[in-house]
This record gives sequence, C-alpha cells and structure tokens, in this order.
Amino acid sequence: MSSTVASPMSTIASSSSGRKSTSFTPELQSMMFSLGDARRPLHETAILVEDIVHTQLINLLQQAAEVSQLRGARVISAEDLLFLMRKDKKKLRRLLKYMFFRDYKSKIVKGIEEDDLLEASTLTLDKFNSNNTNKRQKLAQDFLNSIDQTGELLAMFEDDEIDDVKQERMERAERQTRMMDSVQYAEFCESRQLSFSKKASKFRDWLDCSSMEIKPNAVAMEILAYLAYETVAQLVDLALLVKQDMAPKAGDPFSHAISATFIQYHNSTEPHLLGQSTSVKTSLDSPENTPPPTPTPPASAGQQHLGKTPSGALGNGGIGQDSTKSKQRKRKKSTAACGIEAQSDAIQPSHIREAIRRYGHKIGPLSPFTSAYRRNGMTFLAC
Repeated sequence: MSSTVASPMSTIASSSSGRKSTSFTPELQSMMFSLGDARRPLHETAILVEDIVHTQLINLLQQAAEVSQLRGARVISAEDLLFLMRKDKKKLRRLLKYMFFRDYKSKIVKGIEEDDLLEASTLTLDKFNSNNTNKRQKLAQDFLNSIDQTGELLAMFEDDEIDDVKQERMERAERQTRMMDSVQYAEFCESRQLSFSKKASKFRDWLDCSSMEIKPNAVAMEILAYLAYETVAQLVDLALLVKQDMAPKAGDPFSHAISATFIQYHNSTEPHLLGQSTSVKTSLDSPENTPPPTPTPPASAGQQHLGKTPSGALGNGGIGQDSTKSKQRKRKKSTAACGIEAQSDAIQPSHIREAIRRYGHKIGPLSPFTSAYRRNGMTFLAC
C-alpha cells in the first residue's frame, strides 16, 4: 500500500480535469432530490458530486484491477470488489442484500416470461433457474467462504439486522413527501427510480472502461453502478448533517462558531450573507451612551404646520421622499432574501466539501463512520 498522502479535494480536481464529455449531472440532480435535497438541486453541487463519485470509482477500479492481477484473472469480477469491501461489514452486508434482490428480480422476470410455456418443461426450467438466477448470491457466498476464517462474513447471509442508514433514508423520504401535491410526488417517484445501472452503456463510457487493460465484467459493472449510487446517497446524508450543523440555532451559545474550512469553501452567495452581518456590526461601533433622539413636536404644533408639510416633502430629505426610499429598500431586501432563501434550501457545494473534510478526518464526530480502507489520501465512501 502506498504511503503518499494527498488531499481528497485535490485528487478530485485532478481527476475531473481529464474526464470525458459524458456527464451524469442531470441524473444526479434528480437522485439528490430523491435522497433528501431540495426539489431543484444546485447545478454546481451536482457537478461537484459527480466529480467525487467519478474519482472514487476510478480509484476503486484501479485497486480492483490490482487484486485481479494478483488472482491471475483476465477481467475484474465481483470477487475483486468483494475483497476490497471485506473490512466494512455493514456496507458489505448492504451489497449482499442488493445482490440477493438482483437475483430475486431475475427470478420474477424469467417467471413472467415462462408463463406461456408448456407444463411439460417445468422441471427442466426450474432446474435451470436454480442454477442461473442465483448466480450472484452463490458467487458471493463461494468467494467469502474461501477467505472467511472466522465465520463472520458467512454469517451476514443469515443476518436480518435492520439497516439504520436505510431506515433513516426511508424516514427522511416519508417526511419529504408529506407536503407534496400529486405532480411533485410523481416527480419524486420518477427520481427514486433513477440509477446508474439503467444506463449501462453511458455508465461504462463515463468510467472509460474501454481504455482499461483489465476490464470489468457484467456483474462487476452492476456492483460498480450500485456503489456509485451509494456514494451519492452517502454524500447527501453527510451534507445534510453539515447543513443542519451549520444552521444558526436560537439560544445556542456556540452557533457563532463556524468551521474555518467551511468558511474557506463558501461560495459567493453565502460570504455575502456573512459580509452583511459583519458590516452591520462594524457600523455599530459608536458608544452605547449616545444622546437621545430629538423629541418630536406635540400634536398641536404639528396641526398648525400642516399647510407647510407638502412643500417640505418636495424638498431634499422630505418626509414623503424618505418613506418612498425606505419602502424601496425594504422591497429590495425582501426580494434578495427570497432568492437567498430559495438557494439556502438546497445543498451547497460548501456543504459537500465540508462533509468530505470531516469524513476523511480521523478525529471528529464522523470518525466512527469512516472507511477502514484508505489509499493515497482518498477515503472511500461506498466501501
């Protein structure tokens, strides 16, 4: 294992510079919406997520190719990816469940296709299905049996433990759909059905598999598509935690303490907000014991000079002109606030960068969830 250390964000930048023109940005925006982001996720956030996912999968493919060479194989297969994920039991269990449901789906599809066949061939077809439709699960079970010396890996096939991450995503989706109308809910359902595996050829071009000496086979591409989606889901999970953490809370004495890295990666909109608050504070540098305002004249005196009021309103600094200017300022502030509020509902690129920084940091609240497999400074999110 290499001992060189590089920044995850610098690795992402160098990888995205040489990437092909194939892009999953529109699909990623829909995926992010279905995973908990705003209805219209930011384009720049989706681009950053795409760069991170692409970088992670390219690094994963390179390491899988090395494992495949050690096995003496000619292609990257599911065994190589399972070997890389062997240290993270929770994510490996999640992958095994995915492979089980893929086999189950194949059974259902083949069962529908075979409904019109004769009953005489039922036994032959059942024997063929048992050997063919369970190929993913059998492949994983055979390989884990060959490397498992303690029985922990094989025990995951019979483990019915509830996945807390999946449960949290389902609860978040339920909360997200409570206030949706029929049109929004239909859009949400379509977004939840999107995946990288439904666009296999585009996904293969996106990873530039044709230029690889050792290419992944069909089952390995299914696993890679699943890991790509899981990486997007985990990025959204972590970014939502960062967003919740950075939101100002009333009565919290530590709400003013913002991470230095979070401020560094802020985009042009949010520093403007921070600049507004600091400008207000700097304008209040006058002493607290300022003289009281000039008292207003009594009502009777005001009634005596009502005739002079219209002429004074036409001059500079008149009451009517001041009120008009104040109304215009309020309208501009309200319009700007509405635009900023619409953007603040969506995940910002700064949230993604801060989530990556926290996830890759060994010490912190997210350290128990970091991957045990680290290489060249890149912490994998999906394995």
